[in-house]
Amino acid sequence: MVAGKIENFPALAGEVDGSGLIQLMRDQLKGYNLRVVAADVKEANLRARPFSIVCSNGSAWETHSVIVATGAAARRLPLASEEKYWGKGISACAVCDGALPIFRNKPLAVIGGGDTAAESALHLTRFASKVYLIHRGDRLRASKIMQHRVQNTPGIEVLWDRTVAEFFGSELLEGLRLKSATTGDIRELEVCGAFEAIGHLPNTAFLSNQLGLDESGHIRCEPGTTATSVEGVFAAGDIVDKRYRQAVTASGGGCMAAMDAERWLMEKRLL
Repeated sequence: MVAGKIENFPALAGEVDGSGLIQLMRDQLKGYNLRVVAADVKEANLRARPFSIVCSNGSAWETHSVIVATGAAARRLPLASEEKYWGKGISACAVCDGALPIFRNKPLAVIGGGDTAAESALHLTRFASKVYLIHRGDRLRASKIMQHRVQNTPGIEVLWDRTVAEFFGSELLEGLRLKSATTGDIRELEVCGAFEAIGHLPNTAFLSNQLGLDESGHIRCEPGTTATSVEGVFAAGDIVDKRYRQAVTASGGGCMAAMDAERWLMEKRLL
């Protein structure tokens, strides 16, 4: 929903952002006699059959099969200034937004120290004049190969022992105030873009641990399928995928889940 220009989704032409793609999908649904309910799921009971779903608008549903595709939310820094410049220079997806014109040939920052942060910094070197990788520790958490690439790629400077104290600017982001984690001193860093790479939180809280999850909180599926630990429940998109997290891969997973659900319903003679 918050992605900037989308360039890796088939058949999209021109300037289409996340909300624009959602509207195109809604328009596509109009010819298929499908009901769209604009509400959050507050509660899902997957322990009894038929399953029951309760929504925030008061509606309740019973169903034999469920596809969970609630995605994952990027972790964000709990700063008022971060909220102010979100979408105005701050993003959580370097792959999604890094090539936008406002970032090209400008100094950019990546916040984090894991593989995602390293991958983001490497990706941004294609567009930025310089990339600063900001990490609160004295060594990266990324895999050794990713650390090697970061340290040996021209255009990337790692700023150790630093956390973001504040984002600043006028209408758009103009820089960061960085605080030393050990001494507490503050320095300013002028950048035109900042990409938070501090992890994602799968949106599974409403499931109340009724499905098997992995150590990062993503739903576990049977290898090669979208089937979860509960028969008749399938999962797709970023709720499962912690590696790619792209609109096009999520859509492919949705197709797989729909086919798995349809076949299951037919096998059970429920469809």
